[in-house]
Amino acid sequence: MAVNVVLISTYELGRQPFGLASPAAWLRPAGASVTCLDLAQQGLDEEAVRGADVVAFYVPMHTATRIAARAVGKVRALNPTAHLCFYGLYAPVNEGFLRELGADTILGGEFEAGLVSLLHRLRGESGGTAGGPQPEPLISLAKQKFLIPDRSGLPALSTYAYVNLGEGRRRTVGYTEASRGCKHHCRHCPVVPVYEGHFRVVQRDVVLEDIRQQVAAGAEHITFGDPDFFNGVGHALAIVRALHEEHPTLTYDVTIKIEHLLTHAQHLPTLRETGCLFVTSAVESVDNRVLAILDKGHTREDFIRVVHLCRAAGVALTPTFVTFTPWISLEGYQELLWVLAELELIEHVPPIQLAIRLLIPAGSKLLEVPEVRELVGAFDPAALVYPWKHPDPRVDQLHEEVFALVKEAEARGLSRREIFAQVWERAERAANGRVNPLPEEALGRPRATIPYLSEPWYC
Repeated sequence: MAVNVVLISTYELGRQPFGLASPAAWLRPAGASVTCLDLAQQGLDEEAVRGADVVAFYVPMHTATRIAARAVGKVRALNPTAHLCFYGLYAPVNEGFLRELGADTILGGEFEAGLVSLLHRLRGESGGTAGGPQPEPLISLAKQKFLIPDRSGLPALSTYAYVNLGEGRRRTVGYTEASRGCKHHCRHCPVVPVYEGHFRVVQRDVVLEDIRQQVAAGAEHITFGDPDFFNGVGHALAIVRALHEEHPTLTYDVTIKIEHLLTHAQHLPTLRETGCLFVTSAVESVDNRVLAILDKGHTREDFIRVVHLCRAAGVALTPTFVTFTPWISLEGYQELLWVLAELELIEHVPPIQLAIRLLIPAGSKLLEVPEVRELVGAFDPAALVYPWKHPDPRVDQLHEEVFALVKEAEARGLSRREIFAQVWERAERAANGRVNPLPEEALGRPRATIPYLSEPWYC
């Protein structure tokens, strides 16, 4: 029995979706006819949806899940009998909400084998039935032998985000994953409720072949999407050494915890020598109390040490933040801005990072903290979060102002330094009722252009 499967990605930070290419490589050899749709790049293929036996939404993050939820109605109108599946990080933690939308199958963790099992089930080749309770586990942490992602049918890499090198120079970006999950238990992280401290590697030959095929398709830079590239440091270093040997002009970027950058500081030169343009690290805060609540595993002092270690090794550090939390004060926000200026990191930080507000989604480990449970409201299924308000309304007001300011300033093409100065003025006005401009000496002299992706990290 032929089964038509439509895999849909709604948003993945301007990347060509690994979460479509990988399952496509599993489903096609199993006999499925697979159509991959990236709604961030193309419209919904109504003909493909009408003819689908299965429509499966890939939901790796909060924004992607909300967009997928809005798209379900149109899919159902086009094909009310299709088997509806959601898979990816945000699928199992939002099971109740997704079931209400009509989801028949929900797969989290290592989802490829589950999708193949679903295919067999729909063909009557396994014990389950199409309409009954799913026999596949809601979350699978089984070790898989990955297949080389099948990227045929996806939009060209040149249509996705690129690396901006400054002065009009750019590089076409490919995207792959060398591992999934994470060893750590940061309370605000969406990986933790699913993987619970486990991580799974994608076999080295599969990663390198995926890079090889993307280079052939025009990639000049690779983003590794691992939650933490140094969870398996030996695995990671072997991959980038082999990558550089085969593709000496290819550059890449990775995400690594502050804690791991400290522990494995001796490997920072290897990253630089093998073509790493920048390392993203989820710093989140420079307030040690906030870092302890989030269980980040590092301190403000650790972050400062890592800034100097990366600078000495010639590796650009791109910190990200959860800037607005229930525990930050107006003065604490000013302190964050001052630290970034003092460490000469203004041009390293995407302006949107100055406006990120803490999300508390379903399943968040933050809900295990008594003071968090006391401050959140009832779960909001439309927003997919537990809402919270800051005890000081001025902080929530500042967040709204900074968020709007950043969006407008980026649309106008202002530089990071210009945006930072405007954010500083807003923070000053909120805290003091007047504007004390950031001293010119605090801004320092512009450093060399820091490479960055044209679509910044979000959630």
